[in-house]
Amino acid sequence: MPIYHAVLALLSDKDSYGYELRGEFREAIGPQWGELNIGHLYQVLDRLVRDGLATRREVSQTVRPDKYVYRLTPAGRAELDQWLETPFVREGGYRDDFFLKLLAAARLGTDRLREVLRIQRNAYLGELSALASLRSEHEHEPLVSLLIDAAIRHTKANLEIVDEAENKRSALVRAQQERADAAQPQRRRAVN
Repeated sequence: MPIYHAVLALLSDKDSYGYELRGEFREAIGPQWGELNIGHLYQVLDRLVRDGLATRREVSQTVRPDKYVYRLTPAGRAELDQWLETPFVREGGYRDDFFLKLLAAARLGTDRLREVLRIQRNAYLGELSALASLRSEHEHEPLVSLLIDAAIRHTKANLEIVDEAENKRSALVRAQQERADAAQPQRRRAVN
């Protein structure tokens, strides 16, 4: 669970509290990751405490409500180390909504598939433009730049898939029509 382990990493060098952790996460990762919801972060922190990977102590404040400060436990450090030593392996396949759109558009015919591919290409080109702007804004932040570079490479690879789908457009439509035609006798038997 990446956020779970990222929070352990943020706690590895000092005690901290929720809003400070959220700010450190945002600063370290940059805008490309997306917003870390504070409610979700507190759920993660509660789980870390429950699992014995962090401790929580209440700190009184005079002007603001009391806050909770979290500290990494030795078990939390061991969990973080184990996670870092385990390679990331994608499990359960590769899911992307674009492929579901390809399925639907191919079933609706060549013109619809062509339109879906055009829309998706434009979206990826817009994404690349936005990423290039982000890249220049964060060029002096090594981790943020690396994440943005990864997003750029993924988006370029997605554009290559759009190109490949365009080249295979007729075959994609034909395959979906053949599947639909093959299913027709089975549907008729099921209805009768």
